[in-house]
Amino acid sequence: MIILVTGGARSGKSRYAQERAKQTTDSPVYVATARQWDGDFQDRIKHHKQERGPEWTSYEEEKYVSNLALRGRVVVVDCITLWLTNFFIDHKQNIHTALTEFKQEIDKLATQEAIFIVVTNEIGMGVHAETEAGRKFVDLQGWANQYVASIASEVIFMVSGIPVKIKPASV
Repeated sequence: MIILVTGGARSGKSRYAQERAKQTTDSPVYVATARQWDGDFQDRIKHHKQERGPEWTSYEEEKYVSNLALRGRVVVVDCITLWLTNFFIDHKQNIHTALTEFKQEIDKLATQEAIFIVVTNEIGMGVHAETEAGRKFVDLQGWANQYVASIASEVIFMVSGIPVKIKPASV
């Protein structure tokens, strides 16, 4: 099962995903998809690990999340934006091959007996990218988000820390 949590930067997506996981299980799993680019990023990762606490099992996996042994677990995957960046860079900014490989990973997660709470940044709510690579990445992320939302059991949109369920639609 996939639950997609989307929204703008600092909208509370990760916090919501983690709280939801902790409400579902006493032993949640956190999968960080970020590459540790520099010292600042390493410090951020360290800070986030400390915030989560000892009940979490944490993995750092840049691309192949489906290879982790996650059967029966409740897993927060944070986040699609960083995950896609890894495919985008490794495929030399070819959005079609990057999207294909990403979709294969998502499809593998969807067939696993686990609950995946996947966090992503919503695209199209901010400044337009100034570079060709930036515009390609916006396209890539938009298509990836649409794909994950289409197969997700539930989609939550975060607005200023408030979760709004958009799939299944609330009445």
